[in-house]
Amino acid sequence: MMEEVARVVACDNQGWLTVEVELKSTCKSCSSSESCGTSAVAQAFSAKTQQFSIQSERTCEVGELLKLGLPESVILKAAALVYLMPLLGLFTGAVFGQFFAGLLEINSDLIAIAFAALGAITAWFFGKHKAKQLEVDSQPVILAYLGSEISLEKLPV
Repeated sequence: MMEEVARVVACDNQGWLTVEVELKSTCKSCSSSESCGTSAVAQAFSAKTQQFSIQSERTCEVGELLKLGLPESVILKAAALVYLMPLLGLFTGAVFGQFFAGLLEINSDLIAIAFAALGAITAWFFGKHKAKQLEVDSQPVILAYLGSEISLEKLPV
C-alpha cells in the first residue's frame, strides 16, 4: 500500500473531510541534485497540492494530519493503461496497415506507419481516459489519525 500524509482543510457534519496532499518531486532527494539541471527546474516551481474528499468515521479538526493509503494495484493498473495501451495500439495499427495495403496493392510501409501512428494515438487517448476513470473510482483509506502539526512557532523557548 502506498502511503501519504494529508492535511485536513475542511470537514462537515456528515463525516466527509476535504484533505490536501502535497505532491512531492523526487528531484530534491537525489544525491546529485546540486549538479542536476532537472533538479534546478523542479525546485524553481512551487510544490503542487491536490485536494479531494474522503469519508471518515470520526470528526477531525482543520489542520489535523492523516496518513492515507492507496493500494499499489490502482497505480499499476493506471500505469499499464497509460504506457502499454499505446504500444498495443501501435502494433495493432501496423498490422491493420499491412493488411489494408495488401488489399489495395499500394506501398505497405507508408500505410503501416500511418496506421501505427493512428493506432498509438487512439490507444493513448483511450488509456488516458480509462486511467482518469480509475483514479476517480479509487478511494484512498485513512490508515492513521496523526493529530495536529507541530510548528516551531508554538514551541516554548
